[in-house]
Amino acid sequence: MTDFAMIEIASDQLSAAINPFGAELSHLRDASGRELMTDADPAFWTGRAPLLFPIVGRLSGDRYRLDGQEYALPQHGFARRQAFEVAAQSASRAVLRLTDNDATRAVYPFAFTFDAAYTLDGATLAIDVTVTNRDDRPMPASFGFHPAFAWPLPFGLPREAHRILFEKPEPAGLAAIVPGGLIGPQRLPSPLHARELPLDDALFAHDALVWTELESRKLRYDGGSGPGLDIGFEGMPKLGIWTKPGARFICVEPWHGIADPEGFDGEIWDKPGMLRFEPAEARTFSMQVTLAA
Repeated sequence: MTDFAMIEIASDQLSAAINPFGAELSHLRDASGRELMTDADPAFWTGRAPLLFPIVGRLSGDRYRLDGQEYALPQHGFARRQAFEVAAQSASRAVLRLTDNDATRAVYPFAFTFDAAYTLDGATLAIDVTVTNRDDRPMPASFGFHPAFAWPLPFGLPREAHRILFEKPEPAGLAAIVPGGLIGPQRLPSPLHARELPLDDALFAHDALVWTELESRKLRYDGGSGPGLDIGFEGMPKLGIWTKPGARFICVEPWHGIADPEGFDGEIWDKPGMLRFEPAEARTFSMQVTLAA
């Protein structure tokens, strides 16, 4: 990967750095310079906040079918491995853009524009991703966020005290992840205590926690008290939470899409969570992260 100069933006309460490779949020710091994102320790995972497009999760056999043809796509698609251009930048806002190219069209034969806008306003970072179909035929796509926040947060509370507090109780429970990263047919019981998920490495011994029937559109991540992150994702109906045991990050991943069900062999249009973009249609997917007392 070629080294790219970070795009820096700031408000009076936060600063952020975005890598044009993948348009990936790489740093989010408070006014004292304390890092709210992962340390990206290569012993665990070097990702920071990849943007998942045009699929979320893994395809069965890492391949999909469209109009009688097969195409290969890696887990979470290709956007995170593409160089974006800076479409707009000011002191507190940056917009990074990806358009289709020879490499993308070889695996995803559509003309598109993918804009990732990062805006800082006081204690809030807003991330708005707009996908536009520039082709002359309908385009299948899904999208997901994948930010990795520091665990523990840099406010002096112990790692084992950290939790995620959901907006609602989430009685539907979890999807089962089978070997290979696909979605199994069974449901797993909810790990929440009322609305609270106490964070523990044992939760992630097998894989991510995945909610495919999600009631909440807001979460709070904190150390049980004191400062924390309020995370909003209206319009994103699915959620993954993931880490690798022992790592110093926790991923909170609002999605509009999901991995293939185990044994799925249909056309991409039938893949759960897939959206249909008509020609010239644009949709925006949004997430907000607020540093709250």
